[in-house]
Amino acid sequence: MTSVSLSALTTSRVGGPARRYLNAETEDELISAVRAADEAKEPLLIVGGGSNLLIADAGFDGAVVHVATLGLEMSDNAGGTVTVRAQAGHPWDDVVAQTLRGGCSGLEALSGIPGLAGATPVQNVGAYGADVSHSITAVRAWDRQDRTIVTFSNGDLEFGYRDSVLKRTTVNGSPRYVVLTVDFGLTRGMDSAPVRYAELARALGVEAGERAAAGDVRREVLRLRAGKGMVLDPADPDTYSTGSFFTNPVVSETAAAHLPPEAPRYPVAEPGMVKLSAAWLIDRSGFPKGFGLPSTGQGAELAGGRASLSTKHTLAVTNRGNATAADLLAVARAVADGVEDTFGIRLHPEPLLINCSL
Repeated sequence: MTSVSLSALTTSRVGGPARRYLNAETEDELISAVRAADEAKEPLLIVGGGSNLLIADAGFDGAVVHVATLGLEMSDNAGGTVTVRAQAGHPWDDVVAQTLRGGCSGLEALSGIPGLAGATPVQNVGAYGADVSHSITAVRAWDRQDRTIVTFSNGDLEFGYRDSVLKRTTVNGSPRYVVLTVDFGLTRGMDSAPVRYAELARALGVEAGERAAAGDVRREVLRLRAGKGMVLDPADPDTYSTGSFFTNPVVSETAAAHLPPEAPRYPVAEPGMVKLSAAWLIDRSGFPKGFGLPSTGQGAELAGGRASLSTKHTLAVTNRGNATAADLLAVARAVADGVEDTFGIRLHPEPLLINCSL
């Protein structure tokens, strides 16, 4: 147990001190740390890769448990499928890379996403037309309420767009279910899953819905993400962020009908609803890439240039080197307010906001 600044544990590099910090390197240590905090009736924050957390400058007045469990197991099943079990603390991109090296496909479009394996089912992590709900078969978790290990099937997790039952039972970064391991069902072979995202299909020279070499998909996804500042790079402040700060809003078709005809619209499973592009709404509301930097001539007074929208992608709110959580929130709040004023649609944050809000 040591005293740490939570800014050192998050990709946005903001966040105040933890009152108590514990690093859990095994499943037993993780469960023990969580049980001890619960028995002491101590506020609890679970931190993994810190890529989906924005923590207040005041920090967290309780126990912070850092998930650092490592390990990946692959086992062949009948019919050319493979079960991959990842420990919750295993770096996500290494999971993707190892499965490809092991001759499995299915996760390649999710390359380059920061964070740990255990966070992927919570947020139903996705990118480039894929998300983990397509491949997760089971999640083992510690149920803090019933004090037992439980196993969720894919259906039990009630996946939605950037959502799951794991997320809906988490309050201020404190989950009912602490993920221990995640099982993925993949395919043995070198062909990718169908490429669903038009930008990625163009980069690969295939039609949407076709397959490509899984290794080629990973290469192009990493290239596309890097071009948007979405691959962590210590030399690039555009990557000091939580990734996409806002989810793409899902609204009624009636609400979408009031938007300009050129506004992107994407189908969703729920009847009568449609998904919009948050990036398009932000850009068309007068917030360019780099909004908040003095060079843009807009919004620098919000955070003194310490925080801004990424210079590569308007969905990311970035720390330019010495920003506070309040600085990042000021930029995000200005954008959310501006989109609502322009289009009547309120954007919602994708990261968990710990002891702070928009």
